[in-house]
Amino acid sequence: MALKKKGKYFYGDSRADIAPMLARYSEANAYPVERMNDLKCECGSEQLGLLLDDDEGAAIQVCAACQRQTPIGDSADYLEDAELEERECVCGGSRFEIATGAAFYKDSTDIRWFYVGCRCVACGLVGCYGDWKTP
Repeated sequence: MALKKKGKYFYGDSRADIAPMLARYSEANAYPVERMNDLKCECGSEQLGLLLDDDEGAAIQVCAACQRQTPIGDSADYLEDAELEERECVCGGSRFEIATGAAFYKDSTDIRWFYVGCRCVACGLVGCYGDWKTP
């Protein structure tokens, strides 16, 4: 369980490696993650596809086992205007372990910045696949 850099990408052995990557990414973005959540389907599967629109701030997890589609965070409020695109890893894989991260406004529980971190189950690449400022 440690991030390993190969070329310009980071790779991990498990979903636990998403957290340090999101921490690193969010600190560089000036809005450090304060809370993270691991995602999984209601059926229990942790292998998920990802549909995402950074501009609208909307994302959907798609279960690899049962195909259930579930909006991530408050994405359901923004799906009408979203142009969702399937995310893929640089290796071509489209199944991920996913975790979300949130940065909050000072002295508040209102989310300021939202992050979607993924680990490709095919090759282990770990990255932030989407992030946006919340309204």
